[in-house]
Amino acid sequence: MAQFFLIHPDNPQPRLIRRAADIVRAGGVIVYPTDSCYALGCHLGDKAAMERMRAIRQVDARHHFALICRDLAEIATYARVDNRQFRLLKATTPGSYTFILRATREVPKRLQHPSRRTIGLRIPDHGVVRALLTELGEPLLSTTLLLPGDDVPLNDVEIIRARLEHRVDLILDGGSCGIEPTTVVDLTGDAPVVTRAGKGSVASLGF
Repeated sequence: MAQFFLIHPDNPQPRLIRRAADIVRAGGVIVYPTDSCYALGCHLGDKAAMERMRAIRQVDARHHFALICRDLAEIATYARVDNRQFRLLKATTPGSYTFILRATREVPKRLQHPSRRTIGLRIPDHGVVRALLTELGEPLLSTTLLLPGDDVPLNDVEIIRARLEHRVDLILDGGSCGIEPTTVVDLTGDAPVVTRAGKGSVASLGF
């Protein structure tokens, strides 16, 4: 049975953030709000928790999980970032974008795309997840809360609770945060490519 925390979206209660971080470190799978929609998250080093998220989403090893990061310095630890890519990241983060970049050796192979050796990374603009990342001191492995058979991510927390309270360890209720996922930008080629248009403005990318 999942724990359920009603948390302020802009000024999250430190006590609840600490408890959420403890649950993640202990191998828990959590549901949390972001600046685009609700997401599933777990400790980036926990293979069992990652497989639980795969089972909830019913996705295989080809599905890209994202690393949710605090800042650009943290992204640079897990991805190879050149000057052109850095300028784009700086102009658009924090925000509702996921960037596909070449992974560094800091990223376990099981988290990388199996053939391309890439990883999705993002820096969200939401008080709850930013506080959680600060408390954790490391990225959160994450995927959009889009369940099998659904056309859009779950947003109603009571529905999330009804469908997932026996499959996750914690639900952070930060209120409605929308159903539009992030804009995904592939930065691994000679020019950036938008592979999914979402909440992040394509016009803001400047290309």
